[in-house]
Amino acid sequence: MTDVPNSFELLPGAADSPVLLHVPHSSRHLPADVREGIVLGDEELARELDHITDSHTAAIAGSAARTAAVTPWRFVNRLSRLVVDPERFPDEREEMLAVGMGAVYTRTTHRAELRPADFDARPLLDRYFTPYAEAMTAAVDARLAAAGRAVIIDVHSYPTEPLPYELHGAGPRPPICLGTDPFHTPPALLDAARKAFASFGGTGTDSPFAGTYVPLAHYGRDPRVSALMIEIRRDVYMREPGGPAGPGLDALGAALAALVEAAAPLE
Repeated sequence: MTDVPNSFELLPGAADSPVLLHVPHSSRHLPADVREGIVLGDEELARELDHITDSHTAAIAGSAARTAAVTPWRFVNRLSRLVVDPERFPDEREEMLAVGMGAVYTRTTHRAELRPADFDARPLLDRYFTPYAEAMTAAVDARLAAAGRAVIIDVHSYPTEPLPYELHGAGPRPPICLGTDPFHTPPALLDAARKAFASFGGTGTDSPFAGTYVPLAHYGRDPRVSALMIEIRRDVYMREPGGPAGPGLDALGAALAALVEAAAPLE
């Protein structure tokens, strides 16, 4: 595998758009030196990437950006979440540490060993997690400066059947799960998402995954930052676990574009 020059990319939208599509888990790319720290063989790693990657979500966000009346900004992770997971807390506050899936994963989706027990996560946090968090914070600050507000729409997918690592996998698994935050998700934004994705067979809230991403510098502090997570059940648009996308991808792009258009003028 060859390294990419940047581990993330900010793709510009309209100058006055407050909307930032965040795509953190769409890539399968692992830098060579990071791959060396993973204990899985090549076939095992490929299977793990099939399960853990939110495949084609960058393409869904790209489709939305191309078709929305006002182009949103996009912040896209170009590395696999097996490098670092930028949406985790970098410390003991993260409940996913209980299954070895904090900011740097040590266990797989099936709870097998991914990295040795004595693995030192700090170099990966310093090299990848911290710069990502700083850049995402700056991207939100730029939307606040340009538009007076920021709307983060977090684009994810999840498997039809629960995986062993899921801490809350026993609940409903609707075609579209909307993750919310009591401080950062206004009712109007949630209602707009329900309307935009109504044609996919139903939406649910905070099951099987809850919450949404907001940079720590803004989290719980700045009411000008709104946020919502879109979790798309993978059978809606692709062959699981890691197969190609189907016709559902374009329909999801159109629905996400409709949400972008509705979210931009929301107060």
